[in-house]
Amino acid sequence: MLNRMTFRLVILLAGIIATGCTSTVRTTDPAATATERFLTSQAVAEAVAMINVDPLRDRLVFVESSFLAPADQFYLLGELRAHLLNEGVRIVRNREDAAVVLEVRTPGIGIDRSGLLVGFPQFILPASPDSDLSVVTTQFATPELSLFKNIRQEGFASIAMVAYWADTGEVLASSGPFVGRTFRTDWWIFGLGHNIRGDIATTED
Repeated sequence: MLNRMTFRLVILLAGIIATGCTSTVRTTDPAATATERFLTSQAVAEAVAMINVDPLRDRLVFVESSFLAPADQFYLLGELRAHLLNEGVRIVRNREDAAVVLEVRTPGIGIDRSGLLVGFPQFILPASPDSDLSVVTTQFATPELSLFKNIRQEGFASIAMVAYWADTGEVLASSGPFVGRTFRTDWWIFGLGHNIRGDIATTED
């Protein structure tokens, strides 16, 4: 009888503890961080702003995007369309309705990363060669010990365009390539904490 009551008390206590520790917060890790997205998107905006679209003002223009990789299309096209509209260009949805076709291209959009560590990097200890691989074991890693650490990320976006008459194919305007650049630098000095510099929205003052 006592054992049965003890068992019930243990089950009840376990249920209370499990309920109290349950969390409903959902977290995710996207493929690209906010910093990476801002580095490339702001570099795109800088490059697009340099494109001269004066010859296209008040003309019916179709934007041809088939020369862009899918990963580069969405923000670049949105920024380019906004630039065209703000400069008085009239964008049409169908190529048949256009007087001018504008082809946009990019030599590259991406991020370069470099860094410096003065100290000892994190080191993952290898598994013992005679260990039983069928048994799940805990993997150990030594902590990073840095006297000075620096990480620099630079965003680059290069954009160019050519516009031609839809009926004859004769070139009307050509502009670029132009390159937009952004950066973020994170550095740590032992005992002084973490400091950030950069020209993107996620950079702390």
